[in-house]
Amino acid sequence: MSSPIKHTQSYLEGADRAYAAGDWQSALELADKVIEANPRNSDALHRRGLLALAMGSPAEAQHWLRRAVQLRPHPVYCNSLCVTQTRLGDYAAAAETARLGLRRARERFPAVDTSLLSYNLGVAQQLDDQPAAAAQSYRQTLARQPDHAAAHNNLGTVTKDLGDLATAIAHFERAIARDPRNVEAHSNLGHALLAAGRYEEAWPYFEQRWASFQVGERPAVQGAPTLPIPHWRSGPLPGERRLLVLHEQGFGDALQFCRYLPIALARGTRVGYVCPRPLRQLLEQSLCTRWPNIVLLDEVPSDLGAWDAYCSLLSLPMLLGTRLDNIPAPIPYLHAEPQRARMWADRLHACGDDMKPRIGLVWAGGHTGTAADRRRSIAPDAFAKLLSWRGAHWISLQKAEDASKQLPSVYREQITDWMHEAGDFADTAALIDGLDLVISVDTSVAHLAAAMGKPVWLLNRFAGCWRWLRDRDDSPWYPGLRLFTQKERGNWDDVLNRVLDALATRYPVNGYPITKA
Repeated sequence: MSSPIKHTQSYLEGADRAYAAGDWQSALELADKVIEANPRNSDALHRRGLLALAMGSPAEAQHWLRRAVQLRPHPVYCNSLCVTQTRLGDYAAAAETARLGLRRARERFPAVDTSLLSYNLGVAQQLDDQPAAAAQSYRQTLARQPDHAAAHNNLGTVTKDLGDLATAIAHFERAIARDPRNVEAHSNLGHALLAAGRYEEAWPYFEQRWASFQVGERPAVQGAPTLPIPHWRSGPLPGERRLLVLHEQGFGDALQFCRYLPIALARGTRVGYVCPRPLRQLLEQSLCTRWPNIVLLDEVPSDLGAWDAYCSLLSLPMLLGTRLDNIPAPIPYLHAEPQRARMWADRLHACGDDMKPRIGLVWAGGHTGTAADRRRSIAPDAFAKLLSWRGAHWISLQKAEDASKQLPSVYREQITDWMHEAGDFADTAALIDGLDLVISVDTSVAHLAAAMGKPVWLLNRFAGCWRWLRDRDDSPWYPGLRLFTQKERGNWDDVLNRVLDALATRYPVNGYPITKA
Protein backbone atom coordinates (compact mmCIF):
# COMPACT_ATOMS: atom_id res chain seq x y z
CA MET A 1 0.00 0.00 0.00
CA SER A 2 1.28 3.47 -0.89
CA SER A 3 2.14 5.77 2.01
CA PRO A 4 0.06 8.95 2.70
CA ILE A 5 3.22 11.02 2.16
CA LYS A 6 3.68 9.49 -1.28
CA HIS A 7 0.06 10.23 -2.12
CA THR A 8 0.44 13.80 -0.86
CA GLN A 9 3.52 14.38 -2.99
CA SER A 10 1.80 12.87 -6.02
CA TYR A 11 -1.24 15.11 -5.58
CA LEU A 12 0.92 18.21 -5.17
CA GLU A 13 2.95 17.39 -8.27
CA GLY A 14 -0.27 16.76 -10.17
CA ALA A 15 -1.66 20.08 -8.96
CA ASP A 16 1.49 21.81 -10.18
CA ARG A 17 1.22 20.21 -13.61
CA ALA A 18 -2.47 21.11 -13.90
CA TYR A 19 -1.75 24.68 -12.77
CA ALA A 20 1.02 25.05 -15.36
CA ALA A 21 -1.35 23.71 -18.04
CA GLY A 22 -4.08 26.16 -17.06
CA ASP A 23 -6.35 23.36 -15.83
CA TRP A 24 -7.21 25.17 -12.64
CA GLN A 25 -10.19 23.02 -11.71
CA SER A 26 -8.09 19.83 -11.66
CA ALA A 27 -5.35 21.64 -9.73
CA LEU A 28 -7.95 22.83 -7.24
CA GLU A 29 -9.31 19.34 -6.66
CA LEU A 30 -5.86 17.86 -6.08
CA ALA A 31 -4.79 20.63 -3.69
CA ASP A 32 -8.06 20.27 -1.76
CA LYS A 33 -7.43 16.52 -1.35
CA VAL A 34 -4.13 17.26 0.32
CA ILE A 35 -5.63 19.94 2.60
CA GLU A 36 -8.52 17.63 3.54
CA ALA A 37 -6.03 14.97 4.58
CA ASN A 38 -3.70 17.44 6.33
CA PRO A 39 -5.01 20.99 6.95
CA ARG A 40 -1.52 22.03 8.10
CA ASN A 41 0.24 21.19 4.85
CA SER A 42 1.74 24.59 4.06
CA ASP A 43 2.71 23.61 0.49
CA ALA A 44 -0.88 22.73 -0.33
CA LEU A 45 -2.19 25.90 1.32
CA HIS A 46 0.28 27.93 -0.73
CA ARG A 47 -0.81 26.27 -3.95
CA ARG A 48 -4.45 26.80 -3.01
CA GLY A 49 -3.77 30.50 -2.58
CA LEU A 50 -2.00 30.75 -5.93
CA LEU A 51 -4.96 29.08 -7.61
CA ALA A 52 -7.43 31.51 -6.04
CA LEU A 53 -5.27 34.43 -7.18
CA ALA A 54 -5.05 33.04 -10.72
CA MET A 55 -8.82 32.58 -10.75
CA GLY A 56 -9.41 36.23 -9.87
CA SER A 57 -10.22 35.86 -6.15
CA PRO A 58 -7.49 37.76 -4.28
CA ALA A 59 -9.47 37.92 -1.00
CA GLU A 60 -9.77 34.12 -0.98
CA ALA A 61 -6.12 33.85 -2.00
CA GLN A 62 -5.13 35.97 1.01
CA HIS A 63 -7.00 33.57 3.31
CA TRP A 64 -5.05 30.53 2.12
CA LEU A 65 -1.70 32.29 1.87
CA ARG A 66 -1.96 33.74 5.37
CA ARG A 67 -2.51 30.23 6.69
CA ALA A 68 0.57 29.01 4.80
CA VAL A 69 2.73 31.88 6.10
CA GLN A 70 1.51 31.42 9.69
CA LEU A 71 2.47 27.74 9.59
CA ARG A 72 5.78 28.25 7.79
CA PRO A 73 6.91 31.77 6.87
CA HIS A 74 9.00 30.69 3.89
CA PRO A 75 10.21 33.58 1.66
CA VAL A 76 8.33 32.15 -1.33
CA TYR A 77 5.05 32.07 0.61
CA CYS A 78 5.66 35.60 1.84
CA ASN A 79 6.23 36.77 -1.72
CA SER A 80 2.91 35.29 -2.87
CA LEU A 81 1.06 36.87 0.05
CA CYS A 82 2.77 40.23 -0.61
CA VAL A 83 1.60 40.18 -4.24
CA THR A 84 -1.94 39.31 -3.13
CA GLN A 85 -2.10 42.07 -0.53
CA THR A 86 -0.83 44.54 -3.11
CA ARG A 87 -3.56 43.39 -5.48
CA LEU A 88 -6.07 44.08 -2.70
CA GLY A 89 -4.67 47.58 -2.16
CA ASP A 90 -3.33 46.87 1.35
CA TYR A 91 0.12 48.23 0.60
CA ALA A 92 1.29 48.57 4.21
CA ALA A 93 0.47 44.91 4.93
CA ALA A 94 2.12 43.86 1.67
CA ALA A 95 5.33 45.68 2.59
CA GLU A 96 5.37 44.12 6.07
CA THR A 97 4.88 40.64 4.57
CA ALA A 98 7.77 41.22 2.16
CA ARG A 99 10.01 42.37 5.01
CA LEU A 100 9.13 39.20 6.93
CA GLY A 101 10.14 37.11 3.92
CA LEU A 102 13.45 38.99 3.58
CA ARG A 103 14.21 38.49 7.29
CA ARG A 104 13.44 34.77 7.04
CA ALA A 105 15.69 34.49 4.00
CA ARG A 106 18.59 36.03 5.91
CA GLU A 107 18.00 33.93 9.04
CA ARG A 108 16.88 30.53 7.75
CA PHE A 109 16.99 30.34 3.94
CA PRO A 110 20.22 31.99 2.73
CA ALA A 111 20.13 30.07 -0.57
CA VAL A 112 16.78 31.60 -1.61
CA ASP A 113 17.00 34.31 -4.27
CA THR A 114 15.20 37.29 -2.70
CA SER A 115 15.31 39.59 -5.72
CA LEU A 116 11.61 39.01 -6.42
CA LEU A 117 10.73 39.75 -2.80
CA SER A 118 12.64 43.03 -2.78
CA TYR A 119 11.03 43.92 -6.14
CA ASN A 120 7.51 43.31 -4.82
CA LEU A 121 8.36 45.22 -1.66
CA GLY A 122 9.28 48.12 -3.93
CA VAL A 123 5.97 47.83 -5.80
CA ALA A 124 4.01 48.01 -2.54
CA GLN A 125 6.05 51.00 -1.36
CA GLN A 126 5.70 52.76 -4.70
CA LEU A 127 1.92 52.36 -4.72
CA ASP A 128 1.86 53.54 -1.10
CA ASP A 129 3.52 56.81 -2.22
CA GLN A 130 6.89 56.06 -0.62
CA PRO A 131 9.21 56.64 -3.58
CA ALA A 132 12.46 56.86 -1.59
CA ALA A 133 11.82 53.52 0.14
CA ALA A 134 10.74 51.96 -3.16
CA ALA A 135 13.92 53.17 -4.86
CA GLN A 136 16.00 51.42 -2.21
CA SER A 137 14.08 48.17 -2.70
CA TYR A 138 14.45 48.28 -6.48
CA ARG A 139 18.18 48.91 -6.12
CA GLN A 140 18.40 45.79 -3.93
CA THR A 141 16.70 43.82 -6.70
CA LEU A 142 19.11 45.19 -9.31
CA ALA A 143 22.09 44.39 -7.11
CA ARG A 144 21.08 40.72 -7.42
CA GLN A 145 19.59 40.85 -10.93
CA PRO A 146 21.15 43.71 -12.95
CA ASP A 147 19.07 42.79 -16.01
CA HIS A 148 15.68 43.01 -14.24
CA ALA A 149 13.89 45.22 -16.79
CA ALA A 150 10.80 45.85 -14.64
CA ALA A 151 12.95 46.96 -11.70
CA HIS A 152 14.80 49.41 -13.97
CA ASN A 153 11.47 50.74 -15.24
CA ASN A 154 10.00 51.16 -11.77
CA LEU A 155 13.21 52.65 -10.39
CA GLY A 156 13.04 55.17 -13.21
CA THR A 157 9.50 56.09 -12.21
CA VAL A 158 10.28 56.65 -8.53
CA THR A 159 13.51 58.54 -9.19
CA LYS A 160 11.55 60.80 -11.56
CA ASP A 161 9.01 61.35 -8.77
CA LEU A 162 11.95 62.28 -6.52
CA GLY A 163 13.07 64.89 -9.03
CA ASP A 164 16.07 63.14 -10.60
CA LEU A 165 15.18 63.17 -14.29
CA ALA A 166 18.64 62.21 -15.58
CA THR A 167 18.76 59.04 -13.48
CA ALA A 168 15.17 58.21 -14.39
CA ILE A 169 15.91 58.49 -18.12
CA ALA A 170 18.95 56.23 -17.72
CA HIS A 171 16.87 53.53 -16.00
CA PHE A 172 14.09 53.70 -18.59
CA GLU A 173 16.70 53.29 -21.32
CA ARG A 174 18.18 50.29 -19.51
CA ALA A 175 14.72 48.75 -19.14
CA ILE A 176 14.13 49.08 -22.89
CA ALA A 177 17.60 47.71 -23.73
CA ARG A 178 16.89 44.62 -21.64
CA ASP A 179 13.28 44.22 -22.77
CA PRO A 180 12.45 46.10 -25.99
CA ARG A 181 8.83 44.93 -25.74
CA ASN A 182 8.27 46.73 -22.44
CA VAL A 183 5.82 49.34 -23.75
CA GLU A 184 5.38 50.90 -20.32
CA ALA A 185 9.11 51.71 -20.23
CA HIS A 186 8.82 53.29 -23.70
CA SER A 187 5.93 55.42 -22.45
CA ASN A 188 7.75 56.39 -19.27
CA LEU A 189 10.85 57.34 -21.23
CA GLY A 190 8.70 59.52 -23.47
CA HIS A 191 7.21 61.36 -20.49
CA ALA A 192 10.64 61.83 -18.88
CA LEU A 193 12.21 63.16 -22.08
CA LEU A 194 9.32 65.59 -22.49
CA ALA A 195 9.81 66.82 -18.91
CA ALA A 196 13.48 67.38 -19.80
CA GLY A 197 12.47 69.41 -22.86
CA ARG A 198 13.89 66.85 -25.31
CA TYR A 199 10.76 66.86 -27.46
CA GLU A 200 12.11 65.50 -30.74
CA GLU A 201 13.50 62.42 -28.97
CA ALA A 202 10.44 62.07 -26.77
CA TRP A 203 7.47 62.05 -29.16
CA PRO A 204 8.05 58.57 -30.66
CA TYR A 205 8.26 57.04 -27.17
CA PHE A 206 5.24 59.10 -26.11
CA GLU A 207 3.22 57.19 -28.70
CA GLN A 208 3.17 54.31 -26.19
CA ARG A 209 1.46 56.53 -23.58
CA TRP A 210 -1.59 54.27 -23.34
CA ALA A 211 0.60 51.74 -21.50
CA SER A 212 0.80 54.13 -18.56
CA PHE A 213 -2.91 54.69 -18.06
CA GLN A 214 -4.05 53.86 -14.54
CA VAL A 215 -7.11 51.90 -13.45
CA GLY A 216 -7.51 52.88 -9.82
CA GLU A 217 -3.98 52.34 -8.55
CA ARG A 218 -2.96 49.47 -10.81
CA PRO A 219 -1.31 49.88 -14.23
CA ALA A 220 -3.33 48.50 -17.10
CA VAL A 221 -1.49 48.15 -20.39
CA GLN A 222 -3.73 49.17 -23.27
CA GLY A 223 -3.20 49.63 -26.93
CA ALA A 224 -3.73 52.79 -28.91
CA PRO A 225 -7.23 53.13 -30.40
CA THR A 226 -7.60 51.58 -33.83
CA LEU A 227 -10.05 52.34 -36.64
CA PRO A 228 -10.53 50.63 -40.04
CA ILE A 229 -9.08 53.59 -41.96
CA PRO A 230 -5.41 54.61 -42.35
CA HIS A 231 -3.69 55.72 -39.16
CA TRP A 232 -1.80 58.94 -39.85
CA ARG A 233 1.71 58.42 -38.48
CA SER A 234 3.84 60.66 -40.70
CA GLY A 235 4.07 62.34 -44.09
CA PRO A 236 1.20 63.85 -46.08
CA LEU A 237 -2.40 62.93 -45.38
CA PRO A 238 -3.83 60.34 -47.78
CA GLY A 239 -6.79 60.62 -50.16
CA GLU A 240 -8.78 63.82 -49.90
CA ARG A 241 -6.83 64.67 -46.71
CA ARG A 242 -9.81 64.56 -44.34
CA LEU A 243 -8.49 63.85 -40.85
CA LEU A 244 -10.46 62.44 -37.90
CA VAL A 245 -8.88 63.33 -34.53
CA LEU A 246 -9.78 61.18 -31.53
CA HIS A 247 -10.13 62.61 -28.04
CA GLU A 248 -7.93 61.12 -25.34
CA GLN A 249 -7.09 61.63 -21.68
CA GLY A 250 -8.61 64.53 -19.72
CA PHE A 251 -10.24 67.89 -20.34
CA GLY A 252 -6.99 69.71 -19.61
CA ASP A 253 -5.24 67.77 -22.35
CA ALA A 254 -8.00 68.66 -24.80
CA LEU A 255 -7.82 72.34 -23.86
CA GLN A 256 -4.05 72.40 -24.26
CA PHE A 257 -3.81 70.48 -27.52
CA CYS A 258 -6.90 71.68 -29.38
CA ARG A 259 -4.59 74.49 -30.56
CA TYR A 260 -3.27 71.94 -33.06
CA LEU A 261 -6.59 71.41 -34.85
CA PRO A 262 -6.23 74.55 -37.06
CA ILE A 263 -2.60 73.62 -37.74
CA ALA A 264 -3.68 70.14 -38.81
CA LEU A 265 -6.36 71.72 -41.03
CA ALA A 266 -3.58 73.52 -42.91
CA ARG A 267 -2.27 70.06 -43.89
CA GLY A 268 -5.67 68.80 -45.03
CA THR A 269 -9.09 69.81 -46.25
CA ARG A 270 -11.23 68.92 -43.24
CA VAL A 271 -10.57 68.05 -39.59
CA GLY A 272 -13.07 66.34 -37.33
CA TYR A 273 -12.57 66.13 -33.58
CA VAL A 274 -14.47 63.67 -31.38
CA CYS A 275 -15.24 66.23 -28.71
CA PRO A 276 -16.40 65.58 -25.12
CA ARG A 277 -19.79 67.17 -24.52
CA PRO A 278 -18.61 69.60 -21.74
CA LEU A 279 -16.16 71.16 -24.24
CA ARG A 280 -18.51 71.30 -27.22
CA GLN A 281 -19.87 74.85 -26.96
CA LEU A 282 -16.52 76.33 -26.00
CA LEU A 283 -14.72 74.81 -28.99
CA GLU A 284 -17.54 75.59 -31.38
CA GLN A 285 -17.38 79.30 -30.57
CA SER A 286 -13.57 79.39 -30.34
CA LEU A 287 -12.55 77.25 -33.33
CA CYS A 288 -15.40 76.24 -35.59
CA THR A 289 -16.72 79.76 -36.15
CA ARG A 290 -13.28 80.82 -37.40
CA TRP A 291 -12.43 77.58 -39.24
CA PRO A 292 -15.68 76.08 -40.63
CA ASN A 293 -13.81 73.03 -41.88
CA ILE A 294 -13.12 72.00 -38.29
CA VAL A 295 -16.13 69.96 -37.21
CA LEU A 296 -16.94 68.54 -33.79
CA LEU A 297 -18.38 65.06 -33.41
CA ASP A 298 -20.07 63.49 -30.42
CA GLU A 299 -18.57 60.07 -31.11
CA VAL A 300 -16.60 58.14 -33.68
CA PRO A 301 -18.99 57.78 -36.63
CA SER A 302 -20.11 54.29 -37.56
CA ASP A 303 -19.62 55.18 -41.22
CA LEU A 304 -16.04 56.37 -41.70
CA GLY A 305 -16.45 57.06 -45.42
CA ALA A 306 -16.18 60.81 -44.84
CA TRP A 307 -12.65 60.46 -43.40
CA ASP A 308 -9.37 59.44 -45.02
CA ALA A 309 -7.19 58.98 -41.94
CA TYR A 310 -7.25 59.30 -38.19
CA CYS A 311 -4.93 60.04 -35.28
CA SER A 312 -5.22 60.79 -31.56
CA LEU A 313 -5.16 64.37 -30.30
CA LEU A 314 -1.89 64.08 -28.37
CA SER A 315 -0.13 62.65 -31.41
CA LEU A 316 -0.51 65.96 -33.25
CA PRO A 317 2.55 67.63 -31.65
CA MET A 318 4.78 64.87 -33.03
CA LEU A 319 3.04 64.76 -36.42
CA LEU A 320 3.32 68.53 -36.77
CA GLY A 321 6.98 68.70 -35.78
CA THR A 322 6.80 70.36 -32.37
CA ARG A 323 10.10 71.17 -30.68
CA LEU A 324 10.65 73.08 -27.46
CA ASP A 325 11.60 76.18 -29.47
CA ASN A 326 8.60 76.16 -31.83
CA ILE A 327 5.64 75.31 -29.58
CA PRO A 328 2.60 77.01 -31.17
CA ALA A 329 1.24 79.45 -28.58
CA PRO A 330 -1.23 81.73 -30.42
CA ILE A 331 -2.76 83.08 -27.22
CA PRO A 332 -5.68 83.51 -26.94
CA TYR A 333 -7.04 80.59 -28.91
CA LEU A 334 -10.06 80.00 -26.67
CA HIS A 335 -12.72 82.67 -26.18
CA ALA A 336 -15.75 83.32 -24.02
CA GLU A 337 -19.12 83.82 -25.67
CA PRO A 338 -19.70 87.62 -25.43
CA GLN A 339 -23.26 87.58 -24.13
CA ARG A 340 -22.49 85.09 -21.37
CA ALA A 341 -19.33 87.00 -20.49
CA ARG A 342 -21.32 90.26 -20.10
CA MET A 343 -23.77 88.53 -17.77
CA TRP A 344 -20.97 87.31 -15.52
CA ALA A 345 -19.18 90.67 -15.72
CA ASP A 346 -22.30 92.39 -14.34
CA ARG A 347 -22.44 89.96 -11.43
CA LEU A 348 -18.74 90.39 -10.74
CA HIS A 349 -19.13 94.16 -10.77
CA ALA A 350 -21.85 93.82 -8.14
CA CYS A 351 -19.34 92.15 -5.80
CA GLY A 352 -18.28 95.58 -4.55
CA ASP A 353 -15.03 97.54 -4.50
CA ASP A 354 -13.74 97.75 -8.07
CA MET A 355 -10.28 98.62 -6.78
CA LYS A 356 -9.80 95.06 -5.61
CA PRO A 357 -8.77 92.42 -8.19
CA ARG A 358 -11.15 89.57 -8.87
CA ILE A 359 -9.16 86.38 -8.54
CA GLY A 360 -10.40 82.90 -9.42
CA LEU A 361 -9.31 79.96 -7.27
CA VAL A 362 -9.03 76.21 -7.87
CA TRP A 363 -7.50 74.06 -5.13
CA ALA A 364 -8.20 70.51 -6.26
CA GLY A 365 -8.29 68.40 -9.39
CA GLY A 366 -10.72 65.70 -10.40
CA HIS A 367 -10.44 61.89 -10.22
CA THR A 368 -10.56 61.77 -6.41
CA GLY A 369 -8.74 58.79 -4.93
CA THR A 370 -6.00 58.47 -7.55
CA ALA A 371 -2.37 58.98 -6.59
CA ALA A 372 -1.91 61.77 -9.15
CA ASP A 373 -4.90 63.68 -7.79
CA ARG A 374 -3.67 63.38 -4.21
CA ARG A 375 -0.32 64.88 -5.20
CA ARG A 376 -1.72 67.79 -7.22
CA SER A 377 -4.62 68.80 -4.94
CA ILE A 378 -4.43 70.97 -1.82
CA ALA A 379 -6.60 70.26 1.21
CA PRO A 380 -9.27 72.99 1.50
CA ASP A 381 -8.23 73.85 5.07
CA ALA A 382 -4.63 74.41 3.97
CA PHE A 383 -5.62 76.33 0.84
CA ALA A 384 -7.87 78.65 2.84
CA LYS A 385 -4.83 80.60 4.08
CA LEU A 386 -5.03 82.53 0.78
CA LEU A 387 -8.44 83.82 1.81
CA SER A 388 -6.83 85.64 4.73
CA TRP A 389 -5.49 88.12 2.18
CA ARG A 390 -8.32 90.64 2.05
CA GLY A 391 -7.03 92.59 -0.91
CA ALA A 392 -9.05 90.59 -3.47
CA HIS A 393 -12.51 89.43 -4.33
CA TRP A 394 -12.06 85.68 -4.28
CA ILE A 395 -14.11 83.79 -6.87
CA SER A 396 -14.38 80.01 -6.76
CA LEU A 397 -13.75 78.14 -10.00
CA GLN A 398 -13.73 74.80 -8.17
CA LYS A 399 -15.99 71.96 -9.24
CA ALA A 400 -15.77 69.76 -6.13
CA GLU A 401 -16.84 66.31 -7.30
CA ASP A 402 -16.07 64.96 -3.81
CA ALA A 403 -17.13 66.32 -0.41
CA SER A 404 -13.53 66.25 0.81
CA LYS A 405 -12.71 69.00 -1.69
CA GLN A 406 -15.36 71.46 -0.54
CA LEU A 407 -14.31 74.46 1.51
CA PRO A 408 -15.41 74.18 5.15
CA SER A 409 -18.39 76.39 5.90
CA VAL A 410 -16.28 78.71 8.07
CA TYR A 411 -14.49 79.97 4.94
CA ARG A 412 -17.42 80.23 2.55
CA GLU A 413 -18.29 83.83 3.38
CA GLN A 414 -14.81 84.82 2.19
CA ILE A 415 -15.29 83.53 -1.36
CA THR A 416 -18.02 83.89 -3.98
CA ASP A 417 -19.06 80.55 -5.42
CA TRP A 418 -21.32 80.41 -8.49
CA MET A 419 -19.91 77.19 -9.93
CA HIS A 420 -23.15 75.29 -9.38
CA GLU A 421 -24.48 77.48 -12.21
CA ALA A 422 -21.67 76.55 -14.61
CA GLY A 423 -22.94 73.71 -16.75
CA ASP A 424 -19.97 73.35 -19.06
CA PHE A 425 -16.62 74.89 -19.97
CA ALA A 426 -18.30 77.65 -21.99
CA ASP A 427 -19.95 78.87 -18.79
CA THR A 428 -16.65 78.67 -16.89
CA ALA A 429 -14.88 80.56 -19.68
CA ALA A 430 -17.49 83.32 -19.51
CA LEU A 431 -16.89 83.71 -15.77
CA ILE A 432 -13.11 83.65 -16.19
CA ASP A 433 -13.39 86.38 -18.83
CA GLY A 434 -14.25 88.92 -16.12
CA LEU A 435 -11.41 87.95 -13.75
CA ASP A 436 -8.05 89.63 -13.30
CA LEU A 437 -6.08 86.51 -12.31
CA VAL A 438 -6.59 82.77 -11.84
CA ILE A 439 -4.71 80.82 -9.17
CA SER A 440 -5.08 77.09 -9.72
CA VAL A 441 -3.58 73.70 -9.11
CA ASP A 442 -2.71 71.64 -12.18
CA THR A 443 -6.15 71.00 -13.60
CA SER A 444 -8.33 71.85 -16.60
CA VAL A 445 -9.36 75.33 -15.43
CA ALA A 446 -5.71 76.43 -15.47
CA HIS A 447 -5.46 75.36 -19.13
CA LEU A 448 -8.73 77.09 -19.97
CA ALA A 449 -7.77 80.41 -18.38
CA ALA A 450 -4.25 80.36 -19.83
CA ALA A 451 -5.55 79.55 -23.32
CA MET A 452 -7.90 82.56 -23.00
CA GLY A 453 -4.91 84.79 -22.28
CA LYS A 454 -5.70 85.35 -18.61
CA PRO A 455 -2.78 85.57 -16.17
CA VAL A 456 -2.56 82.20 -14.41
CA TRP A 457 -0.54 81.28 -11.35
CA LEU A 458 -0.25 77.51 -11.40
CA LEU A 459 0.42 75.73 -8.10
CA ASN A 460 2.61 72.88 -9.26
CA ARG A 461 3.48 69.73 -7.35
CA PHE A 462 7.09 68.64 -6.94
CA ALA A 463 8.34 66.83 -10.07
CA GLY A 464 4.98 67.52 -11.67
CA CYS A 465 3.49 66.83 -15.08
CA TRP A 466 5.88 66.73 -18.06
CA ARG A 467 4.20 69.71 -19.73
CA TRP A 468 5.53 72.14 -17.10
CA LEU A 469 9.14 71.02 -17.66
CA ARG A 470 11.59 71.41 -14.76
CA ASP A 471 13.36 74.23 -12.93
CA ARG A 472 11.48 77.13 -14.48
CA ASP A 473 8.66 79.45 -13.44
CA ASP A 474 7.21 80.08 -16.90
CA SER A 475 5.75 77.90 -19.64
CA PRO A 476 6.38 77.96 -23.39
CA TRP A 477 2.87 76.53 -23.81
CA TYR A 478 1.22 79.53 -22.15
CA PRO A 479 3.17 82.81 -22.12
CA GLY A 480 0.90 84.30 -19.44
CA LEU A 481 1.31 81.44 -16.98
CA ARG A 482 3.56 81.57 -13.91
CA LEU A 483 4.59 78.43 -12.05
CA PHE A 484 4.80 78.17 -8.27
CA THR A 485 6.39 74.73 -7.82
CA GLN A 486 6.89 72.79 -4.61
CA LYS A 487 10.53 72.87 -3.54
CA GLU A 488 10.06 69.69 -1.57
CA ARG A 489 7.62 66.89 -2.08
CA GLY A 490 4.23 67.52 -0.50
CA ASN A 491 5.04 70.97 0.91
CA TRP A 492 2.19 73.24 -0.18
CA ASP A 493 2.67 75.63 2.73
CA ASP A 494 5.81 77.12 1.21
CA VAL A 495 4.07 77.44 -2.18
CA LEU A 496 1.15 79.35 -0.67
CA ASN A 497 3.50 81.65 1.23
CA ARG A 498 5.24 82.52 -2.03
CA VAL A 499 1.87 83.19 -3.63
CA LEU A 500 0.95 85.54 -0.78
CA ASP A 501 4.23 87.42 -1.26
CA ALA A 502 3.56 87.67 -5.01
CA LEU A 503 0.02 88.94 -4.38
CA ALA A 504 1.34 91.67 -2.08
CA THR A 505 3.79 92.71 -4.80
CA ARG A 506 1.30 92.59 -7.67
CA TYR A 507 -1.56 94.22 -5.76
CA PRO A 508 -0.12 96.36 -2.96
CA VAL A 509 -2.96 97.04 -0.54
CA ASN A 510 -2.73 98.92 2.75
CA GLY A 511 -4.48 97.59 5.80
CA TYR A 512 -4.98 94.01 4.60
CA PRO A 513 -2.95 91.50 6.61
CA ILE A 514 -1.04 88.64 5.06
CA THR A 515 -1.16 85.54 7.22
CA LYS A 516 1.46 82.91 6.40
CA ALA A 517 1.49 80.86 9.57
